[in-house]
Amino acid sequence: MIIYIYGADTFRSRQYLKEQVEKFKTARDPQGYNVVFLDATKTDVGKIASEITSSPFLAEKRLIVIENILSSKDEEMLAGLVERIKADKIPTSNVVIFWQGDSAGQDKRSKKLKVVEELEKLLLKEKYAQEFVKLSEDKLLTWISQELKKMNAKISKPAAIFLARNIGEDLWALFGLLNQLALYVGEKEIGLGDVQLFLEEKADDNAFNLVEAIVAGDHKRAFKLLEDQKNLGEDTFKIFGLVVWQFRLLLQLRSLFESEDGLTSDAAASKLKIHPFVARKNWPVIKKHSLAKLKEIYDQLLEIDIKTKTGRGDQSMLLDLFVGRN
Repeated sequence: MIIYIYGADTFRSRQYLKEQVEKFKTARDPQGYNVVFLDATKTDVGKIASEITSSPFLAEKRLIVIENILSSKDEEMLAGLVERIKADKIPTSNVVIFWQGDSAGQDKRSKKLKVVEELEKLLLKEKYAQEFVKLSEDKLLTWISQELKKMNAKISKPAAIFLARNIGEDLWALFGLLNQLALYVGEKEIGLGDVQLFLEEKADDNAFNLVEAIVAGDHKRAFKLLEDQKNLGEDTFKIFGLVVWQFRLLLQLRSLFESEDGLTSDAAASKLKIHPFVARKNWPVIKKHSLAKLKEIYDQLLEIDIKTKTGRGDQSMLLDLFVGRN
């Protein structure tokens, strides 16, 4: 039996690998006598072949985990493995898990070995091949909630969105931060302010500069910032979400500024439960522009969102028109 685990999301693929090993130990090998881990880039060719064909020790099944098989440069070993898989010569008593960190086995070499491509195609055809791709923002938000639930912790939606947009694909870093936040807040819900104490805002700087240029009517700078984000590989959906988030924040701050005389940025941060630095950075912007103007621009963003979701417009084109109109 062959299991192929691969994909760019190495955090979740590692979690899945760990689960499979634990299931095997629980069902077949509590002592771990028949579980072997090998790294194909560091292990002698003879040992890999030997482990794959060896019989279980005082058990019915044996589990062999081989990591980075598609990153190996040993053509002889790879060719032998290809022939063994083709001829179905892996003993039925052995379960072989191939774990590959790069999506579909893409390594850093400029040109793949032919035998690597052949092995990759065979593994992808296996019944138990499973790819772990990077999570979309919606799925990432679900993942954050699920992981925190395991830690007996909860998080507010704004805080989760902030985490997703500022750490995003790096689940290793995100998981570590979730652990820190769960310990920090105790039984309380993790709020946006809590997250901002631990995480320096990255994406917000780009959104802030873009929104500042839009509000100021600086079309040339706004278009350049928008184009820079696209050139960096940011998709329009994410850029649009950040712009909406930034404008919503400006509206909240300006509304407070108009309703309370002598309000400071730190006091506004406390009321909105955001980090003081975020309020201070936006404070000069909201002083320059009226609530009416900010509402007018925000309404345009809502219109874009509706048109996009109802299929009445392309988000990228609508965002370009929005930047040029304001």
